[in-house]
Amino acid sequence: MYIDEYQISEEEIKKVLNIYFKEERLIQIPKKEKKRVIILLYISRKFQKNTYYTEKEVNEILKSVFEDFVMIRRYLIDYKLLNRNKEGTKYWVVNI
Repeated sequence: MYIDEYQISEEEIKKVLNIYFKEERLIQIPKKEKKRVIILLYISRKFQKNTYYTEKEVNEILKSVFEDFVMIRRYLIDYKLLNRNKEGTKYWVVNI
């Protein structure tokens, strides 16, 4: 989906991840959308497909990646990489 849309190469993915991650932690959120998409795709892979998560579980996973886990959660939902029910009690990764 996004990889085709933004024409992202494997080399580009590696480069962006090396720049923005240090010791498995995101050091900052890229301003450029294409780089942000690469980061969000990488983070979304921390979730199992066909699994429901509570907000607390989502937050715990995201806290291990970035200090502002709420912002990351919002981006994942905005970019349709993570879905949630209306009540915000169930989250699941979107199959991409």
